[in-house]
Amino acid sequence: MSQRIVVLCLGKSALMLAQKIAIHLNAELHGKAERMSVGGSMLSEGHLLKDVPLPGERTNQAVDVVFTNTMAHLADLFRDGIAIIGVCASGILIRGVAGCLENKQTEPPLIAVAEDGSSVVPLLGGHHGANALARKIGKLIEVSPAITTAGDLRFGMSLDVPPQGIVLANPEDVKAFTAELLAGESVMISPENKVSTPCLIQGEKTLATDSLKDFYKWLQESRLPISENVRLQISLNAEPIRGNAEHLVFYPSKELLAKNIVVGVGCERGTEPEELISLVLKTLVENEVASERVALVVSLDLKSDEPAVHALAEYLSESSGAVCPVRFFDAATLEAQTPHLQNPSEIVFQEVGCHGVAEGAALAAVAASGSLASTGKLLVAKIKSARATCAVAESEDLPDSQKIGRARGTLFIVGTGPGTPEWRLPEAEKMLRRATDWVGYGLYLDLISDLHNGQELHYFDLGQEEVRVRHALNLAAQGKTVALVSSGDPGIYAMATLVFELLETGRSRNTVNSNETGTFVSGEDSSARWQRIHVEVTPGISALQAASSRIGAPLGHDFCTISLSDLLTPWLTIERRIRAAAEGDFVIAFYNPVSQRRTTQLVQAKEILLKHRPAETPVVLAWNLGRKGEQVKVVSLAKLDPTQVDMLTVVLVGSCQTRRLQLPNGEFRVYTPRGYDQKN
Repeated sequence: MSQRIVVLCLGKSALMLAQKIAIHLNAELHGKAERMSVGGSMLSEGHLLKDVPLPGERTNQAVDVVFTNTMAHLADLFRDGIAIIGVCASGILIRGVAGCLENKQTEPPLIAVAEDGSSVVPLLGGHHGANALARKIGKLIEVSPAITTAGDLRFGMSLDVPPQGIVLANPEDVKAFTAELLAGESVMISPENKVSTPCLIQGEKTLATDSLKDFYKWLQESRLPISENVRLQISLNAEPIRGNAEHLVFYPSKELLAKNIVVGVGCERGTEPEELISLVLKTLVENEVASERVALVVSLDLKSDEPAVHALAEYLSESSGAVCPVRFFDAATLEAQTPHLQNPSEIVFQEVGCHGVAEGAALAAVAASGSLASTGKLLVAKIKSARATCAVAESEDLPDSQKIGRARGTLFIVGTGPGTPEWRLPEAEKMLRRATDWVGYGLYLDLISDLHNGQELHYFDLGQEEVRVRHALNLAAQGKTVALVSSGDPGIYAMATLVFELLETGRSRNTVNSNETGTFVSGEDSSARWQRIHVEVTPGISALQAASSRIGAPLGHDFCTISLSDLLTPWLTIERRIRAAAEGDFVIAFYNPVSQRRTTQLVQAKEILLKHRPAETPVVLAWNLGRKGEQVKVVSLAKLDPTQVDMLTVVLVGSCQTRRLQLPNGEFRVYTPRGYDQKN
């Protein structure tokens, strides 16, 4: 990650130069509040300009952040390790950070630039890129930077600021090492062929090769006194080793380390994540394996929902800055590795169907054709803690997680709103993009076609709700990332409830899909596989919310929703709920009001409501919300005509308090007051 840089501007006279530098370095521009203005208005401390142009597009008045207390702001930036370029007098910068000076090995760059651009002076942080930044600024404004670091002046480089991708293992020895060079000693450079290439990135050879070439070019193009068979030495090693004042050791950063290590793990149900993480890290350290090299965490599929396993992968991902996936194998695949196990267990076989989980999974990940591949080896046999095990394998090739085992399946239950893209939540769109498969009613999938990017589509007809949900669960149980698509909100008369019902009841059926999407994965263990997948629900804008917003605020006070479909709920129960809502004077949103087979339910609901509400009670009818042909209409309860209603209509029946308001332009609005007019 590149270092954060702030250009500091204390007055309008320095603003143009500060902007120029900020643009060139892609840096933030901070300005003193009482001396900066935007659009003629003075800025206040901490003000962030959300509409500031991007670097390269700044206006003459645009700064990113403003401050009032220069000294305090300087100190805060410096303590946070942020490189500071002040277009101001050097004395201001020095006084601002004076109280923060502790260790030059940790100090960020601090550079002063004269307001007229006549000088560039790196004050601090020469060992952390200040000199390099000063040279960039000097080149930009065509002046020679005032670099005073002895090593930089003599050799044209700083030994503790190597090229990107390379790290110095012993920076504490640079001072003594440089002193020897300044005293007249020469230095020997270890040859390039001494670098252990298997530990470097192979799948992206260009990155690794270029970084190594840049390192040796950096040394060769310097003015270092290079010789052979001398006491001082500079070397590049695959991993950090102990150096000293006569030997500077450089090594590739974690971004260049080959991620060719696979960690196999096993654990008891409910093992604390800390125990598994501690076991794995201790094992890696004791065997001198960099955690950044771990490409995969692997285990038995029965552990695919184990929190500790996923916590380990998350920890390794965060610590390395790169995703460390988790993959799982079935017992038969792990059992095939039994001849190669160093610690086979009959007890484990009796419990899970294979003689080893940690070792078996690690070996399976570097295996070919059911046997240990010639390109992989077991580095560490099974290591145990109280409730967990781990083993470590190494592959000479970079493991492709897409070809190893399977992922824990994920089911996203996504609500896409009534239909218009403007009503889709960002989280829903994120889930849809992440999914490998979309499952849903054909119309719902068509309404999100603008987001389709290669996902496999699984179309189902209306009335196939359970079939569609089981299909989505089966796909996820195969390790896929599936989006089960609902219109509106998935938790309101939609798919989310059915998913959790099936997860609880374990109801699975041997069924063949009739619309050519293949045969369902089924059997006695289907429900068990379902319960191991990861399920997430994202909300969506419901049709009742959309209808309400289109007409005003009829849901402004207490309301309820009632489905008039008696396919799953007996009509007597629905009638009882309508009467209760009517007696409670709730605004009612009716879903599924009419279908081709159900034509009397809305008529009966109207009759019940008229016994409790005035005939003139406003009723909102909304069709095709957010889609072509959208229509919203307001009628009285007495004039509600059920024949005008279809399955895609939302019906909102007001309470006794609901009002219909006619605006001067003739438009109607409907709202339900909350009683503010009665408030003292």
